[in-house]
Amino acid sequence: MKLISWNVNGIRACITKGFLDYFKDVNADIICIQETKCQQEQITLELEGYHQFWNDAEKKGYSGTAVFSKIKPLKVQYGLGEEFEEKEGRVITLEYTDFYLVNVYTPNAKRDLARLDYRLEWEDRFRQYLIELDAVKPVVLCGDLNVAHTEIDLKNPKSNKKNSGFTEEEREKMTKLLESGFVDTFRYFYPTQELSYTWWSYMNKVRERNIGWRIDYFIVSNRLRDNLVNADIHSTVLGSDHCPIALELSM
Repeated sequence: MKLISWNVNGIRACITKGFLDYFKDVNADIICIQETKCQQEQITLELEGYHQFWNDAEKKGYSGTAVFSKIKPLKVQYGLGEEFEEKEGRVITLEYTDFYLVNVYTPNAKRDLARLDYRLEWEDRFRQYLIELDAVKPVVLCGDLNVAHTEIDLKNPKSNKKNSGFTEEEREKMTKLLESGFVDTFRYFYPTQELSYTWWSYMNKVRERNIGWRIDYFIVSNRLRDNLVNADIHSTVLGSDHCPIALELSM
């Protein structure tokens, strides 16, 4: 089974930059996208052979997630449940026979860290949500988690110590998630590999110089370790400030 995750930074713009060609070429069983930046009714996306599931933000042109799946899920849930109101379209959960798939676009703490407290509260609720799912069946989590976990996950760790996406608080939340029974699949295969990034600023040709961050992940329940076949970063694929990431599972 092949899965793809990609923050497209606006699906309508990404389509003009080769999204559909990549979609066809990669031929994945499930493709998850984040930051759709549109309501489903604002776009006609014909993807033959795929079921489509969209979670749109109430605010137009902002956030949003979608999943395109060849396999029809048993159940679909949008958001984290009624006890944690979520108007930004950040989470879609698909239940399959053998696992849950969770597609997420984690809130950004903002450049001035104005939203850090909200982000940390959200992290705690989201981790609890994943633990609850994992108690029922294994979880495959993917998406833009807006954090570089360790120093090898970004080009310039020293100068970013207190910046959004690399604060101690955000990194500690990622550590706590993994310690709750989950594994970062890319680091499972490549524990010490450097210069492997998934996001680059549009400024100053930093992508050409590979001055990036790895903030997009496939994370799975520990008991799926034996099902992991490969994890990859498709860094040469353009169309967004993020690149797609891939996971292969034997299911």
